[in-house]
Amino acid sequence: MHSETTPAEEPAAARGAVAIITNRCGELLLHLRDDLPAIAWPDQWSLLGGGCDPGESPATAIVRELDEEAGLTADSLTELFEIRDEHGSGQIITFFAAFWDGDETRLPLAEGVKLQFFAPEHLDILTIPPYIRDGINRFLAARPS
Repeated sequence: MHSETTPAEEPAAARGAVAIITNRCGELLLHLRDDLPAIAWPDQWSLLGGGCDPGESPATAIVRELDEEAGLTADSLTELFEIRDEHGSGQIITFFAAFWDGDETRLPLAEGVKLQFFAPEHLDILTIPPYIRDGINRFLAARPS
C-alpha cells in the first residue's frame, strides 16, 4: 500500500536587518558589540541592526533597531541585498544603506560598547563577523568611485 506524504513545511528562517551607514567622508559607522558570551559575535565590530520581531519586515526592523540602539534616524535608507549569518545566528540578514553625517560620540548608545566611523581602508585591522565583512565588501565594490 502506497501512502502519500507531503513534506512538513519548514519554519520560516529567522530574519534580521543591518545598516551600512556612511558619512560625507565615505566612512562607515560601526558598532562595537558587548563582550557577552550569550550574544552572537561578542566583542566584534559590526553594523547597527538586529532581529526582526514576529511579522515585522526587515525595513521596519532596521528603522526600529537604529532608533532603539542609537537614537538614530538615517537619511535615504535603501535596501541592498541579503546574506545569511552562517556561522552565528543563522539568520537571513537584509543589508540597507543609509547616510548620516553627525557626531557618533553624541548618540545615546543603548547596546554595545561604542560607535565609531571608520575609513574603508582601516577596516582590515578590525575584528568583524564574516557575513558583515562580506556585506561591507559587496557594498564598497558596488559604490561609484
